[in-house]
Amino acid sequence: MKIATFAAGCFWGVEAVFRQVEGVVDTTVGYTGGRTEHPTYEDVCSDATGHAEAVEVVFDPARVGYEQLLDVFWNCHDPTTENRQGPDVGSQYRSAIFYHDDTQRESAVASKERLSRSGLHRRPIVTQIVPASTFYRAEEYHQRYFEKRGMSASCHYRPR
Repeated sequence: MKIATFAAGCFWGVEAVFRQVEGVVDTTVGYTGGRTEHPTYEDVCSDATGHAEAVEVVFDPARVGYEQLLDVFWNCHDPTTENRQGPDVGSQYRSAIFYHDDTQRESAVASKERLSRSGLHRRPIVTQIVPASTFYRAEEYHQRYFEKRGMSASCHYRPR
């Protein structure tokens, strides 16, 4: 099994999208990329911790490739809005790929460059590609949020 970590706005919808991918064996929502140890949801919502709401994806590389996960990531949010996804505003909602090794970094950079050249977006891609750091699991009530409530994923983003 391998791990991939993505931030693409509110982690509830992002997690729900990745849980639907064949070959993803588990997901965890949490906080990463900041300076505060063991942050709470309230801490992260203050926009003072430096953490992003993120999803840690455990996947079977024999069933789904990292490049496929990158495609899911790019298609489930707007990578051109800095520190914002829809109505959610703040650095905790930034677009970021947290790579776990050089291969992931190279794949992420190449996919971002391809997307930038594709003409799909009118504005520049602002997604950060940074090394993975400590991932802090979010409170239990955030895990599989939509699934627990019988709701479908709310990721309705369409590229413009």
